Amino acid sequence: MSSITLTGANDKQVTLNTGLFINNEFMQAQEGCTLSIENPSTGEALTCMSAAQKGDVDKAVAAAKAAFENDWKSVSPSKRGQLLNRLADLVERDADDLASLEALDAGILFAESKSLHIPQAVETLRHFAGWADKITGQLLQIPQGVAYTRKEPIGVCAAIVPWNSPLMITCWKLAPAIAAGNTLIIKTPEAAPLYGQKLASLAREAGFPPGVINIICGEGHVAGEALAEHHGVRKIAFTGSTVVGRRIMQAAAASNLKKVTLELGGKGPSIVFADANIDNALFWTTLGFTANNGQVCASGSRIYVHSSIYDSFLKSFAARLTEAVHGDPLLPDTTKGPLVNWKQHERVLGYIEGAKSEGVRLLTGGDRLGNSGYFVANTAFADVPDNAKIMREEIFGPVAAIAKFDSEDEAITKANDSEYGLSAAIFTNNVNQANRVAAAIESGQVTVNCWGLLHANASFGGVKQSGFGRDLGEEALDGWLTTKTVKFNTLSE
Repeated sequence: MSSITLTGANDKQVTLNTGLFINNEFMQAQEGCTLSIENPSTGEALTCMSAAQKGDVDKAVAAAKAAFENDWKSVSPSKRGQLLNRLADLVERDADDLASLEALDAGILFAESKSLHIPQAVETLRHFAGWADKITGQLLQIPQGVAYTRKEPIGVCAAIVPWNSPLMITCWKLAPAIAAGNTLIIKTPEAAPLYGQKLASLAREAGFPPGVINIICGEGHVAGEALAEHHGVRKIAFTGSTVVGRRIMQAAAASNLKKVTLELGGKGPSIVFADANIDNALFWTTLGFTANNGQVCASGSRIYVHSSIYDSFLKSFAARLTEAVHGDPLLPDTTKGPLVNWKQHERVLGYIEGAKSEGVRLLTGGDRLGNSGYFVANTAFADVPDNAKIMREEIFGPVAAIAKFDSEDEAITKANDSEYGLSAAIFTNNVNQANRVAAAIESGQVTVNCWGLLHANASFGGVKQSGFGRDLGEEALDGWLTTKTVKFNTLSE
C-alpha cells in the first residue's frame, strides 16, 4: 500500500499508510476505491485514502471473528490490560503527530488536541486497562441451590466514530470493548480519518494480535451501513447525529438484532442564575459553544440568563466573542480553527442567515471569516424565542441562542423544552438550588459552575433523542458485555 508524508506542527513530518487496517495489515480497498481528504483551513486537498466497500467490511468482520474464536477470547484479562496500557504509552509518545493530524483534516486546534483530547484518550485507555481484570459476576442463592453470573464478551463488535473529536471518542469505544474481551472494527470518519491510520500503526506496535483491532476508513452510507447490517457483527456503537442513529437501529433490527449503543445529538442548556459568579459564568458559557467551533454534541448553545443580570451579561458576553484569532490550527497563536468542511460551513451559515431573516436579534458575529478555508465568526443571538430554529435544532457550529428567565421553575421548563438531553450546565452559588435544578433537568450530564469536564471514570451519554448507553465510567462496560447465568441444583434426588 502507498504511504503519504504530511507536515504537522513545528514542521514535523508525519508519515502514514493510506490503506485499510485489517488483520494487522494495511491493504487497498476493494476495486481501489478512495476518498479525497481536504484541509479545512485552506480548502485544498491533503491526500486520498482507501475507502472501504462492503467486501472490505466482510474481510474485517472475518478477521475479527477468527481472532476472537481462535485466540483472543482465551487471552488473560491482565494481558488485555497490559496491551491497553502499552497503547496508551504509544499515543502519549506520539501526541504531536496525532494532534497534527487532527488539526490537518478536522480543523481542531493543535494545542487543544494535544492538551485536552489526547490526554483524555490516554486517560481512558489506562482507566479501562485497569478494569480488564476486575470484571466479575455475582454468586446468587436460589431455592434449589446456588447460581452465579458470568460477564462475558459479546464477540465481534463495531464502532462508528465522528469527526469532531475522533481520537478521543475512538478511545471511548476501543478501551472498554477491548477490556471486556471483544474484537473490534472501527470505522473512522470520512471527513477526518488521518488519526485512525496513525492509531492503527500504534495498535500493531503495541502488540495486539491480528484481527483484534481493525480500523477502516469509508463513507457512512457504504462502510457504516455495511457494519450496521452485518450478521457477523454482534454489537455496534455509534456517535453522531440522531438521524443516522435511527438508521443504525433500523439496520440492527432488520439484520441480527445486534446490541446497539448510541451517543447522538444535543442542544445543551446553560442556565445562569442571578447569584452566579459572573466572570466564571462568562468564561464557561463562552467556551461551552465555541470549543472546537461548537462542533461538540455537548455544546452549551442554549443560554438562559436571569432577567436581573441579562443586559450586563449580554454586553460582556459579546465583547468576549470578538477576541478569537482565526487561522491555521497548527499555529500556536490561532485560537479559532475552521469548520470541518464546506458542507458544515454552509449549514452553519444557513442557520445564521435563517435567524437573521426571521428577525432574531443578532448580538455579534454572523459572518464568514476570511476568503479561504471554512471559518465562521463566533455568533450569538439575543432574545431568542423558544420556537426559533436556532433554539431548537442542533447547529453544530459556533452559534449561541440566548434568552432570559425570571424564576427557577421557568429556567427548568425552558431547559427541558427540547428533544435532546445530553448535557447541561448550571451557574449558581446556591448549593441547594444547584441540586434541585440538576435533579429536575432531563439530561445525561449536568455540570455546576463549569461546562463539559470529561473524566474517564465518570459516565457520559444522553436521554431522549440524545441516545442511550454510556461511554466512560464503569457503566460503559455494560455496553460491551453480556451476562450469562449458571445454576446448580444442589438438592439430592
